[in-house]
Amino acid sequence: MAFIFSLSTECGTLLEDAESFAKHFHQISWQLKSGVESKCNTGIFQDSEDNWWVRVYPSGVSQIGITTPEDAYQMTEIGILLYQRLHSAPPFRYALVGVEVDEFRTYSELLSTNSNTNLNFSGLVLSKALWQEMNCPIGFRIFTSGYLWKPYEGEVYKPLLVSSELRDKLDELFAIQS
Repeated sequence: MAFIFSLSTECGTLLEDAESFAKHFHQISWQLKSGVESKCNTGIFQDSEDNWWVRVYPSGVSQIGITTPEDAYQMTEIGILLYQRLHSAPPFRYALVGVEVDEFRTYSELLSTNSNTNLNFSGLVLSKALWQEMNCPIGFRIFTSGYLWKPYEGEVYKPLLVSSELRDKLDELFAIQS
């Protein structure tokens, strides 16, 4: 199964807005510190609420998730580049970079979020209008003109999720304690 690392952005109800957003990212490329060239492709799709999304998926990254510290580093480097490009993007309502972030929340789900709830999404970018509609949830800072965000913390390598050997050692630890 493929785990897609992407920038997923909800652009609202107009297809034209999604097309303009996708064009801003399509075929943009970067040379990473590792020497790998990463080129962005885009896809447009509609969610269950008839809102348009753009997925920006860069090449040169793991398609099976974050299985090494190097994967996390490389995805974080690309994540930062995606957020830098997002600063000058055409209008959108909200966006997030990460592994498997397509349709991470629908528009109505975000609107129903309690303003005192801590939205636990590192890198979540909201239009100022949406942030206000959500009753100004806490923990957001200015991203760029008209947008706020939860600052991006990068991608994380979790060895216990990918190593059966380490999970076995942890199980042994709990077996000793029982």
